[in-house]
Amino acid sequence: MTMISLSFTLLFILATMIISFWQKLGLEKEIAIGTIRSALQLLFIGYVLQYIFQTNNIGFLLIIITIMIAVASWNAAKRGKGMRGIIWRIAFSITVMEIVMMAVLLGLHLIQPTPQYIIPLSGMTVGSAMIVAGLFVNQLKREVISSKGEIEALLSLGATAAQALHEVRKRAVKFSMIPTIDGMKTVGLVQLPGMMTGMIVAGAQPVEAVRYQILIVFSFTGSAAITSILLSALCYKLVFTEFLQLKTFSES
Repeated sequence: MTMISLSFTLLFILATMIISFWQKLGLEKEIAIGTIRSALQLLFIGYVLQYIFQTNNIGFLLIIITIMIAVASWNAAKRGKGMRGIIWRIAFSITVMEIVMMAVLLGLHLIQPTPQYIIPLSGMTVGSAMIVAGLFVNQLKREVISSKGEIEALLSLGATAAQALHEVRKRAVKFSMIPTIDGMKTVGLVQLPGMMTGMIVAGAQPVEAVRYQILIVFSFTGSAAITSILLSALCYKLVFTEFLQLKTFSES
């Protein structure tokens, strides 16, 4: 695909902006900014990855993964307004998830220990964990708001913070994993995932592409479970003051 032919895909963006203007949605500026940013970011990371793949330097590999985790944690933490220290807990959970996932994938020789495999798979699992973390934190706040009376009643009866929030945490974990589980149920029927499609377009055999996609789907499920459960254990105290009173949150 040449850059000239690729530029024709801007027709999709132009059509979207025209529809936005026609319907008075006011999204033209955001669409334009998003288009420019996404193109520049993808081109930049493409050249960076090309250099890293050629040098095969473990230091660059670790820097890229660290940046992925930092950006993902910062983005997910925006859902946790009012929860002091939430970003570090999210970063820790995603880091543990990344270590566990890579240890399994590399330890069982499911992927090769090269940047060409580690970086793309890390990007996908960290991205998935970011979504799960954001959903968990947001839902935890919503559950605390809606279940305030129940939580305070349990505390008044002598329950610990963990006991008072047990059901709330369970519901938040389940909610955060719904998109991942629904994706497992519909993959291959409703959608052909990006990695599988990309490999087929690049010339790989469909069955080989499917094997890698199964690996990704199962990795997503594992990363979602690890991230949400770790956050459940690390974050619940953040909804209380030092005197074990519930903080006041606004729904977001």
